[in-house]
Amino acid sequence: MSTSALTAPRVAELPAIGAVLDRWQSDAGPLHLHTGDLGWYSLKGAEATAQALRIWRCGDTIRAIGLLDGEDLLRLSVDPDFSHDDSLSQQIESDIDSSNGLVFGTGPAIVEARGATRLCDRLKARGWSADEPWTPLKRDLSLPVEEPGIRVEAAEPDAAETWTAIHWSAFRGVPYTADDRQRFVSRWNEMMSGPFSSRAQSLLGYDSTGVPVAVTTVWSAGPNRPGLIEPLAVHRDHQGHGYGKAMAIAAARSLQQLGSSLASVCAESSNKGAVAAYSSAGYAPRTQVRDLRRDS
Repeated sequence: MSTSALTAPRVAELPAIGAVLDRWQSDAGPLHLHTGDLGWYSLKGAEATAQALRIWRCGDTIRAIGLLDGEDLLRLSVDPDFSHDDSLSQQIESDIDSSNGLVFGTGPAIVEARGATRLCDRLKARGWSADEPWTPLKRDLSLPVEEPGIRVEAAEPDAAETWTAIHWSAFRGVPYTADDRQRFVSRWNEMMSGPFSSRAQSLLGYDSTGVPVAVTTVWSAGPNRPGLIEPLAVHRDHQGHGYGKAMAIAAARSLQQLGSSLASVCAESSNKGAVAAYSSAGYAPRTQVRDLRRDS
């Protein structure tokens, strides 16, 4: 087979690209690039999301979708029917290692290409090495999901400031300035009204006194397909009380209500607290996976 030139799509193409990614999600398949990953990236805006995408096509048919999640990380999903296709893999490999800058510049780079078997083989043969391990975790939603044990509500637009403040506290650990607040709230609202927003539900979790302590956003890929948690966070001042487990259960309930077959998430294996929290919430750890790294 032959592939056309690698391109970055237009904003108008984002819904169609999301629909293709939806079709590539399956219970038996790898936890590869998900529409929810594009949705979370769309915090930066639809235009920035389109510019960060790389699409490989055969004629008018999309065969691979990559998200440049930063300058040196390509998160890639390949049509499962072409995961062993050498011609497509050779084309992607050539574009990744090219000096033309369509994917990477010179220097270190990382490729996340779970399930792209032939491409990974080719990159390893070229000298790419295994990066740090990640642990995929999945919960079967064909079975009942218990109550989370805390009050959890959908985060409406008027809760944007609360949601973003909790997320900031969990992942940044630095003061949340007025400028940060204005910028992040604006981005959250853009994400929740953007090209992938129909797949999203953001949640707020409260402690027994009614204080908001944890957040998550879940992303559906459509009925009977795996849904994704991206992200899940507990406020820095309220960690260690089981709220992470409770929100992971609430996320599973939300995805079940959206018709998803599985609730899925991938955590750095070194983050033992996150892996333990998801495991305690009924998510089964799967075989560890590693991205591929080019050191120079």
